[in-house]
This record gives sequence, C-alpha cells and structure tokens, in this order.
Amino acid sequence: MRQISARLPDELVTALDEAAAKLHRTRADVIRQAVEYYLEDFEDTSRAVEVLHDPADPILDWKTAKHNLLSYDGRSV
Repeated sequence: MRQISARLPDELVTALDEAAAKLHRTRADVIRQAVEYYLEDFEDTSRAVEVLHDPADPILDWKTAKHNLLSYDGRSV
C-alpha cells in the first residue's frame, strides 16, 4: 500500500477527526473510505455523461415519457 500526503484546511481536519472518533476509525481509514466513495461516484457520473453524449442513444420526449409514467397501471406492457 502506498502512502500519500495532502494539505487540508483546519476545519476539514476537525470534521475528519470528529467523524473518525464517532466511527472508531483512524483518520487514514476515514480518508480511504471517502476517496473510495468519491471515485465510485465519479465513475458512475462519468459513465452517465458518456451515455448522454452518445449520438446513437435515442432522445426521449418528456411529454411522452410523462404520459407513459402517469398512465402506467402496474400491469406488464
């Protein structure tokens, strides 16, 4: 495992220490988990943006989609 360092504002370090204490974890554990969550969200967001920019992906008409959702009665289509 590699070690890195980062400079954080005092307020963020205070919040980090509070979270670590509440979770009974070390600063490193909380930072590691936060970075993992961030990167997972980043990957999901990046993929969503790719899909939105895909010219082959059909564009949905809002009025049609709204009508279909509001008229859906739970039976299979």
